[in-house]
Amino acid sequence: MFRPEHLVSRFIYFFLFLYVSNVLFYCTYFVGNYDQTLNTTSTGIHNDVDNLLENFTVDNSTYSLAQIRASFYPKFENEKSDQVERTRIIELVSKGLTILEVTLKHSGSLFMYAGPEGGAYSKNSYGNIYTAVGVFVLGRTFDEAWGSQANKMKAEFNEFIELNRMCISMELVTAILDHHGQCPHEDYVVVTAITELGAGKPKFYSTPDIIAFCRKWRLPTNHVWLFSTRKSVMSFFAAYDALCEEGTTALVCKALNEVAIISVPGSKDHVKVQGEILEGLVARTVGNESLILMEQVLRDYPPTLFVGANHHLRPSLREIYDANRTDKKQLIKELLESVGTSFCPNYLDWCGNEASESRSRNVDLDWSVLSKFLQARPADFTTMKLQEMVRLMRDNKYHVAFKCYHNFHKINSVVSDNQYFKMVIHVLDDSTFRKYHKEMRYKPGLWPLYRGFFVDLNIFKANEERVVEFSKEVNATVGTGSDTKDGLADEDANLMIKLKFLTYKLRTFLIRNGLSTLFNRGEAAYMDECVSQMQKWNISTTKETALCKMLGEWAVYIRRKCGHKALSSSTYLSEAEPFLEQFASRTPQNLALVGSAGSLVRVEDFVITVKGGRDEEEGEQEREETTPPMVKEAIRKDEGLIVFFPGIPGCAKSALCEEILGSSGGLGDDRPVHSLMGDLIKGKYWAKVAEERRKKPSSILLADKNAPNEDVWRKIEKICRITKASAIPVVPDSEGTESNPFSLDSLAVFIFRVLNRVNHPGELDKSTPNVGYILLMFYDLYDGKSRKDFETELIERFGSLVKMPLLRFDRSPMPECVTSTLEEGINLYKLHFRSHRWLDSTSTKGKYREEWAMWEKQLRCTLLENAEYLNSIQVQFDFVVQEVRKQIKAAPIIEKGRSGSLVFAAITLSASEILGLLDNISKKDRGVEDFLKTSNLKSTLTKPHVTLAHKRSHGVTAVASYGPYLHQKIAISITVLLFSKKLAALEANPVGVVDGEKISSKNKWPHITLCTAQGIAAKAADMLPKLVTEGKATRLEINPPITLTGILEFY
Repeated sequence: MFRPEHLVSRFIYFFLFLYVSNVLFYCTYFVGNYDQTLNTTSTGIHNDVDNLLENFTVDNSTYSLAQIRASFYPKFENEKSDQVERTRIIELVSKGLTILEVTLKHSGSLFMYAGPEGGAYSKNSYGNIYTAVGVFVLGRTFDEAWGSQANKMKAEFNEFIELNRMCISMELVTAILDHHGQCPHEDYVVVTAITELGAGKPKFYSTPDIIAFCRKWRLPTNHVWLFSTRKSVMSFFAAYDALCEEGTTALVCKALNEVAIISVPGSKDHVKVQGEILEGLVARTVGNESLILMEQVLRDYPPTLFVGANHHLRPSLREIYDANRTDKKQLIKELLESVGTSFCPNYLDWCGNEASESRSRNVDLDWSVLSKFLQARPADFTTMKLQEMVRLMRDNKYHVAFKCYHNFHKINSVVSDNQYFKMVIHVLDDSTFRKYHKEMRYKPGLWPLYRGFFVDLNIFKANEERVVEFSKEVNATVGTGSDTKDGLADEDANLMIKLKFLTYKLRTFLIRNGLSTLFNRGEAAYMDECVSQMQKWNISTTKETALCKMLGEWAVYIRRKCGHKALSSSTYLSEAEPFLEQFASRTPQNLALVGSAGSLVRVEDFVITVKGGRDEEEGEQEREETTPPMVKEAIRKDEGLIVFFPGIPGCAKSALCEEILGSSGGLGDDRPVHSLMGDLIKGKYWAKVAEERRKKPSSILLADKNAPNEDVWRKIEKICRITKASAIPVVPDSEGTESNPFSLDSLAVFIFRVLNRVNHPGELDKSTPNVGYILLMFYDLYDGKSRKDFETELIERFGSLVKMPLLRFDRSPMPECVTSTLEEGINLYKLHFRSHRWLDSTSTKGKYREEWAMWEKQLRCTLLENAEYLNSIQVQFDFVVQEVRKQIKAAPIIEKGRSGSLVFAAITLSASEILGLLDNISKKDRGVEDFLKTSNLKSTLTKPHVTLAHKRSHGVTAVASYGPYLHQKIAISITVLLFSKKLAALEANPVGVVDGEKISSKNKWPHITLCTAQGIAAKAADMLPKLVTEGKATRLEINPPITLTGILEFY
């Protein structure tokens, strides 16, 4: 029977069913189509705000407000060698003006976090896999540290840093991002900097303040050492020098713990979380107050245990990666969902950036935002200073990208007269930091250029009331102070040295960075590149030989395994670690060579950079940083010398070589000088140079041939290595251009000189129909290098640079007709080269042959018409010869220092004084006289010394303890002569005192080894006292003892 209430009930069930079905449908839809939905929505929003930006005009009421969201330390470029910086640091510490702070360098990626609203950032970008992984690892760090309290502490932490406008910078170390020196055992972060960004210039926390902050919030800290005395600082540098070729984490930390004034272990043990392969140490000067502040922090903030270590945790990074390794977007989504809403309440930075990726890299967008930001009036002092920075970099055309994005956190506040953006200041070339730092010297109020530099921008129209308020803000000077503390000059306030270890450099700079050369140019080129790099590091000959053998095996192994498919540098450890482990397992020497091999972590399980390749803005491969070389006063006269010419035909190298050969006295020493003219040598010229070097090892060879590029320079380096010679490049002096080390003025003179030649041996003279083309070909070989880059590379390779005067400084500008003719020829050459490459070395055939003929004719006419000018601007040749000879005689060559790591400390004595002592003894003892006649000591005794401590016998710290007395004069008392048929030594005891401390040897029997028979090691001299008791050696007392003075040195 039908009842009305039944109908009502059915309607209710029906609508309830529809409601539930719709809810389920939309839930499924949004989960299943997460990316597509968000992309569509974001793209629509993006198009709307793009239109608003296009219609936004800048007028007198337009203001900009800039807020720094993240910044890392400025990159201070040391313009002096490490040795000079060391000396300055020791001097400052000795005077009590500063303290040396040393920290471990963990191998990972820069990650910066400013809160859920402030944002998460990687080195030069945001909203990517790096920041998603960083946020996840940071969130998991709280889970491990706080256990059941983790969610509460996460919320408090994020509220605190948002309220105080702070940025926490960390080293993010994981197995799933780019490979460095070793696949880490765990995924973790270490706090490296904390910055307050509230008002004015960013304020960086001191290390004691960082430790206090981190211990309060239970964040991971780095291992820190402080050195406040001259003795401790010199011991530190000596310890590094002893470990630089074989240092691993445990060895380094143990040595530094023993010589430091204060050692503060990190909350993350590098050995446990990353491994034994240590990238290096960062040593920098800090204020004197650091020592007291550190002691106070250690008292007030004792380390706390990670109470959540055994707490139930969500899936780990590696587990999440393993489940989503084929889908980058899904991996990011899973990481962000897992970390929770305290750290990631929304996905705007990631999804907004993904949706607008093609737009965000639009140069027009960047330029539009940048120009409006600079045209608008600054709303406060910070904005004014940032505008000053950006304007300077833009006007000077620094290699910097100003990448602008819409700020999706503010998207609901965007209207036609109020718009929000994010700006990434991405420095594309490290030389920019150096150039910018020079500008700061002339403009003391200029703010530093930070690494990891992110700014939120608000461009808007303001009413009259706010205009008055902004005027007051701009005139404020809060945070402008740049005074240095303790009376340090600005250049001393930021002294910093990065000290890396060979076991790390082997993996990164030789194996990883060499992959491109190995697969593109072959094994021989790869080995040449490795040897050249090791030569720059100045490692010991023994270590270099061993590494060459190992790297040769690696090259063959990986080429065979990968074939023509190059191994990715992002994932190289998947192959390198198994190879190194197998290599190290053969002998203890092999294991010592590679430092550590094998891992509990299976590297091949984490060989990503996630599918899709490395992030283009984060995948910048680490390169060895170079510092200007240390120079010494004069070139060595006991080895051969190659003088070569990175120049262009017409630079007068042959005429210069003739003058040097014909002048009396050569180059000021007894070495014979001879020349090899390239135009007269048949066959391979540089092979002939190598042959001549072998025949005359102590001679000076003038390589009269243009040496225009890296391929030739590598050959010269190889010849120097094989024949034990130095090399000096002689280059025509020129201002150069931004893309070529030679200016157009120089090129014009070179061509003019060639056109005035007759009967040239190389058949390049006025009778040659295409002189212009040939010289443009040489000119193009230098293309892409500025003058500074050109000179820097030569100095780094050869340690010296001689400049051959070319043009007068007081010359008038070059006539426009000459300039335009040369520019026309350069453009024609580029067209020709794109079409034909090199048909042959002197070819102007092809579709541009008529244009070449016309240009060559025009060139000759133009230069002939301006002959008077071209002659007048050249420096007199007599002066050129005089200057070049003077520079070569006193050539400032690189100070190579010692070769390899420190092995022992010793007092070195004069060989002539020792021989004089023995001669006096022989006059009184026939046995000594007979021994001296047969021992040939005069030719074999070169550097007699008393060993004080040896790394293998006494340990690194024992050797390093003599660091404070380096180069000091020490008195030695010689008391006994012991000798047998095969061995001889003098018993010698240090009796000197330096700074009130007596210098003594750690050897049981201090002595000077005089000689050993062929095949017997010097260490065998330790057995002489025992041989005397056995009647197998003679002991002769020297009475009274003889006192000699020696110099304490490291070997």
